[in-house]
Amino acid sequence: MSDYYDTLGVPRDADDETIKKAYRKLAMRYHPDRNNGSAEAEARFKELSEAYEVLKDPQRRAAYDRYGKEGMKAAGAGGPFQGFDLHDAIEIFMRDFGGGGGAAFEEIFGGSARARGGRRRRRGETVRVRLPLDLKDIVHGATRRLKVSLLEPCDDCSATGAAGGSAPAACAQCGGTGQERVAQRSVFGQFVSVTTCRACRGEGQVIRDPCAGCHGEGRVRRQVEVEVEVPAGVTSENFITLRGRGNAGQRGGSRGDIMVLLEIEDDPRFVRDGSDLLTDLPVTFTQAALGDTVEIETVDGPRTLTLPPGTQSGEALRLRGEGVPDLDTGRRGDLLVRVRVWVPTRLTAEQRSLLESLREMEDAAPEAGPGGGERRGFWSRVKEAFTAG
Repeated sequence: MSDYYDTLGVPRDADDETIKKAYRKLAMRYHPDRNNGSAEAEARFKELSEAYEVLKDPQRRAAYDRYGKEGMKAAGAGGPFQGFDLHDAIEIFMRDFGGGGGAAFEEIFGGSARARGGRRRRRGETVRVRLPLDLKDIVHGATRRLKVSLLEPCDDCSATGAAGGSAPAACAQCGGTGQERVAQRSVFGQFVSVTTCRACRGEGQVIRDPCAGCHGEGRVRRQVEVEVEVPAGVTSENFITLRGRGNAGQRGGSRGDIMVLLEIEDDPRFVRDGSDLLTDLPVTFTQAALGDTVEIETVDGPRTLTLPPGTQSGEALRLRGEGVPDLDTGRRGDLLVRVRVWVPTRLTAEQRSLLESLREMEDAAPEAGPGGGERRGFWSRVKEAFTAG
């Protein structure tokens, strides 16, 4: 499996401009319109375009650096380019170096790329879907099957858009190129401009007898079930790309993508901070003073927690490995349990008597300095508690 950096001939610390220049130089050399349709050149051109598309995107590049091609899918950055074809590769090149389809691009390829573009099928649109997840899905990962409304190839006409076994005809206006040349005279002489054909809208073909099932589109809408693999440790900022699984293109065009947007539901029991989870534990004064063994709720069920004698209200205890996995390393964070000493609002006569006896013999509470005591933020105490390791 070739490395994207080796494909473009750039070092792994190459900046964006270096990557862009390397791709342009090699893509110009291997572009199909400069190699008489050579299959070897087409394959090389696709490899170059795929490598460029990944390395120019910061999120995809970071995921590729960590996981390689196969691991990019688990990182939510889109895996190996399923369905990535020559049409996609040429679109990438035209998008960044085609000058918006202007004359400069024609000068490079002598107009042949435009002729190809007229006959090329349009790629399908990207579909966005939302996937609700709970905290347990985030901790352990999940597999979900979603029903998605997609444009699928029409069976009645085999995605051609033409009815009764007929075939699309070459556009008489542009001769099948998808482009019109318009000559204009001015005081400076005659100018020829190339524009998208108005008759066929740049497709180079027209449907004389449209299919009744798809009205000439070559695709119909259907409910499709897709499977989504959600890696452990994702956040709402991540998304998953199912490349080549979206809408079919018009009249046999390649598929677009499905972009899965993750919606993580809040869990009232916990607050997430990166890979750590935070929760509160109410305890009585005697539990805090004398120590106790208590049961604490975690994502995976109840766990036993030892409460040391003399535990202060607001102190954080740590349950290691009970947090959320890190998306990069897979290592689970911790559950930080914040102790809250519960003070009863009503006392029986016996309780009051015992507490009054205790008050006569207990030590005075230490004085709180500026910003001390309960007025200090929870995280400042957590940082102090765990700074020493």
